[in-house]
Amino acid sequence: MTPRAIFDSMRAQWLANQPTFEADLLADDVVIETPFAAPGRPARTVGKQRVLEYTRGSSAVFPVRFDDCRNVVVHETTDPEVIVVEYELVGTHTATGATASAPFIGVLRTRDGKLAHWREYQHTLAIAQAVGQA
Repeated sequence: MTPRAIFDSMRAQWLANQPTFEADLLADDVVIETPFAAPGRPARTVGKQRVLEYTRGSSAVFPVRFDDCRNVVVHETTDPEVIVVEYELVGTHTATGATASAPFIGVLRTRDGKLAHWREYQHTLAIAQAVGQA
């Protein structure tokens, strides 16, 4: 799959309120990084099985239903296996019903048609405010 097709799959998973990553799209040695991760959350997860376990567990306890992924801008790079994606996720807090949004930037690298590396820069303050932790 192309980097854009993998991002489209991730986006579909978010909007279906499913874990972000599907096993068949991940390289065995995939690396997921969130350099600005909230306290208690990993900034780096390595390996297909660990990524799947972490994202499945996180999805089960994160109190937000994603309603939209908008303002998506995909930047192609000189490397055909790498894209940079800007986007905004809109979600509803499942306990309070409050709706909020937060901007993100992701750098996505593929290898042999699978996701090899995803680095996501999150607006952690906006996310914390949306879930009532700020």
